[in-house]
Amino acid sequence: MSTWFKRKDKGIQTPTEEKKDLPKGLWHKTPSGKIIDKDELKKNLYVSPEDGYHVRVGSVEYFDILFDDKFKELDTNMVSKDPLKFEDTKKYTDRIKAAQKKTKLKDAVRTAVGKSLGKDLVIASMDFSFIGGSMGSVVGEKISRAITYAIEHKLPFLMISKSGGARMMEASYSLMQLVKTSAKLAKLAKAGLPYISLCTDPTTGGTTASYAMLGDINIGEPGALIGFAGPRVIKDTIGKDLPEGFQTSEFLLEHGFLDKIIERKNLKKQINLYIDLIQNIPVRS
Repeated sequence: MSTWFKRKDKGIQTPTEEKKDLPKGLWHKTPSGKIIDKDELKKNLYVSPEDGYHVRVGSVEYFDILFDDKFKELDTNMVSKDPLKFEDTKKYTDRIKAAQKKTKLKDAVRTAVGKSLGKDLVIASMDFSFIGGSMGSVVGEKISRAITYAIEHKLPFLMISKSGGARMMEASYSLMQLVKTSAKLAKLAKAGLPYISLCTDPTTGGTTASYAMLGDINIGEPGALIGFAGPRVIKDTIGKDLPEGFQTSEFLLEHGFLDKIIERKNLKKQINLYIDLIQNIPVRS
């Protein structure tokens, strides 16, 4: 295969690294068939006003939504190496360079600190447009360093997950990030600092098996795909049809794996409310 991942169901052949978070052109068509002007979509925080469909966005948009104004990005120049000298029909180093050129990102996560409703907050936000949001050593290291920054400065931490899982080109180096990030979150909890986890579409694989589901409060966006293995893999394994809406955020909320589903327009206020409640700060009416 010339790409990291291909979907073959329903005739979809788009390589993961060629998928984008935001639609091209002047118009966007939601899965329900609704057509919306792209400028109007942006004004509505990339949510279709007619059917409430949350279009997939990246760290640029989430930082704009959640920070009040300015923010300081952390560890901006970290890039992935090629410890395994991975190559199939394309070198891993070439994939990284191509993804960086296409997305203008260094890797699949950006971390930053800034004010949200006047309070300092550390945010790590993943970008699915960078090799499917796959979790490699840089992703794990940047998240770990962001948590360390939060501990050192006594700040709450927000993780926004959006990932296809572990990055196969880094093999065990990628899987090590599950342990490393989870250990850092344990230190954050020991320090008594809030951790809010936001699961967006999609949150799958190793991210779900580690930091995405370890929040003091675990929240999701409406309609987000959240799970470890994909529905097709599970169905083929157990040999049974899966429940309707399986692995959507609504399904997970109903079965106790999420604490709340929050629309994008309410994220900033609700996340800050949770932080206040965890820190036992009196809430003003």
